[in-house]
Amino acid sequence: MTNFLNHANLLFFYKKSNKKSLLLCQRGNISALLSFYRWMTAGEVLKEYWGYDSFRPMQSEIIDAALQGKDVLAILPTGGGKSVCFQVPALMKDGLALVVTPLIALMKDQVQGLNDRGIKAIFIHSGMSRREVDLALNNAAYSGCKFLYVSPERLNTALFRSYLDVLDISFIVVDEAHCISQWGYDFRPDYLQIGRLRERVDAPVIALTATATPRVAEDIQCRLARPEAVRAAQVSGKPVAHGFTLLKSGFERPNLSYIVRNTDDKLGQLSSVCAGVLGSGIVYMRNRRKCEETAAFLKAAGHSAEYYHAGLDSRTRSERQAAWKKGDIRIMVCTNAFGMGIDKPDVRFVVHMGVPESPEAYFQEAGRAGRDGLRSYAVLLWNSADIRHLHQLEGVSFPSLEFIEDVYQKLHLFFGIPYDTGIGRQLKFDLEAFSKEYGFNRASVHYAVKYLEREDHLTFSEDVDIDTRVMIVVDRNALYDIDLPDPHMADLLDALMRGYPGIFSFPVQVDEDALSRNCGVSVSQLRILLYNMSLEHVIKYIPADHSSVVFLHHDRLRPGNVALSPAKYSQLKDAYHDRVEAMLEYVSETDECRAHFLLRYFGQEESAPCGTCDLCRSGAARPASTEEWLCSQVKSRGGKYSLMDIRQAYESAQLGLSPDWTSILRDLIESGILPPPSSV
Repeated sequence: MTNFLNHANLLFFYKKSNKKSLLLCQRGNISALLSFYRWMTAGEVLKEYWGYDSFRPMQSEIIDAALQGKDVLAILPTGGGKSVCFQVPALMKDGLALVVTPLIALMKDQVQGLNDRGIKAIFIHSGMSRREVDLALNNAAYSGCKFLYVSPERLNTALFRSYLDVLDISFIVVDEAHCISQWGYDFRPDYLQIGRLRERVDAPVIALTATATPRVAEDIQCRLARPEAVRAAQVSGKPVAHGFTLLKSGFERPNLSYIVRNTDDKLGQLSSVCAGVLGSGIVYMRNRRKCEETAAFLKAAGHSAEYYHAGLDSRTRSERQAAWKKGDIRIMVCTNAFGMGIDKPDVRFVVHMGVPESPEAYFQEAGRAGRDGLRSYAVLLWNSADIRHLHQLEGVSFPSLEFIEDVYQKLHLFFGIPYDTGIGRQLKFDLEAFSKEYGFNRASVHYAVKYLEREDHLTFSEDVDIDTRVMIVVDRNALYDIDLPDPHMADLLDALMRGYPGIFSFPVQVDEDALSRNCGVSVSQLRILLYNMSLEHVIKYIPADHSSVVFLHHDRLRPGNVALSPAKYSQLKDAYHDRVEAMLEYVSETDECRAHFLLRYFGQEESAPCGTCDLCRSGAARPASTEEWLCSQVKSRGGKYSLMDIRQAYESAQLGLSPDWTSILRDLIESGILPPPSSV
């Protein structure tokens, strides 16, 4: 039907259709549908695919700038709706958006969500084989794909670069953009490849982050600048004229109360929070063992709780995350491996059972509470032991440069790699075994390898999930002559041949859940079948694995030739120290509103006390004038508010505000200082 539709007909078709018929159009004629996207406004795209009637604060401005072809850096708080800021404009342009993100769980979740909406999206990450990546890239290039999610370490591979000329890239999207800045708290060297990518790809950048100080924001823009701007700066010796549009939403979260408690009875305080605050919660711990112990404590106290950390296998992590999102598990006790990119709006509390290493990490993790706008709590429990731990961690995190070079050499020795060889090797790295072999402190080795990654000697991917792969090694015609000992094996072979093209040529990634359902067996029984079939020499079976991986960027260097910059090392150490001191100042603060402290750290100097943190409620924080408070409330909502919003915030605030706040608000509106409310 759609083959003869022109643009006008497509627009009429959209006005008269529902989503089901639109998806039929998509399946029938991809090129017509892609043209059809361009006739929709941003608001229509939002309504059609996400069901929302309006954008959140700053989303519309970001989308408009991107559609004008501008490079954009968007700084939005956690839960601010960053994904919509690139997904909507990408649907309104020809080609596909290249989305760079380090979070494999996030990319899988977003790709699944887009596909469920009838929007074709594909991902490639470090856990995939070369053949799987090749198939995914081919599919992205030639099948009407709108989004290609890529982990940053894939950007510099020869295979990925070979597809750049046939990938019609509309936008380069940089998620977690602070990872490109060496001054950020989570610098990842592979992100530097994005700037080099712009030499080949002439497309605007949409960079997004929830945590960037003014220094980090400037560094992001310079590192992602267009190549001609970088070259001009190199010639002139002046700062890079990056040309980015910086769009920054207010960091205020008026519904989030920050509570800090100095206590030696952390478990007792945690139990009180879990009992006193209804709804879902997240409890952040320092290490895996503490996660398991604390989850057991909460269960014994009668709470619905489970633990989550990177040491669990992929299936268990996925099952627990899904159960928590549905509400079957109320409280998740976890390391910081949990929470990134998880869309759960009704988290009522986040508890930190210790002091995080930086305000950036704390702000992002605490911000996972209350995304639905309802009253929620960010609780931090600490004592003197946490202060000692942070100071110890500061020393461990920066081992000497001599030790780092020693780790570099011994890493190659551990895998039997001689000098002048090893480039491109991918090594399954057991940190525990390596440290034990050479008598090293495990934490010191971890940070030494991370610093080698910063200096571009290697890529270190921690706790990577490697999916099950299967290859049929018997000729297709000979299969019918094989006498299999278990009747389920025949069903399994049939499912493998039907579901996985190429399985006779190379090991392919298989979906254990789907195979087990098709064959009427459990996943554990499926794995036994696969193993036994490998013993029968029918298949090659590569079981799922979970390990850390080191990828070598160059041949092994001789002693004294390993580039380790003392100046950069010293600057990074000083920056880390400053972040630690900022967190220690935060927890020990006695007279500044908690929210105001965090906003000031991120460069937002003008903000009124929140009225709901522990210091505001105790009266210790400097009170705000009613005018300051009203301006802060309206600004935090992007200028779009109702009188009911302000009334509810007023009733929960503990600031001694004027009871005649409505008259003061009217005066601010009439004088043009504030916009009028959008509704009563």
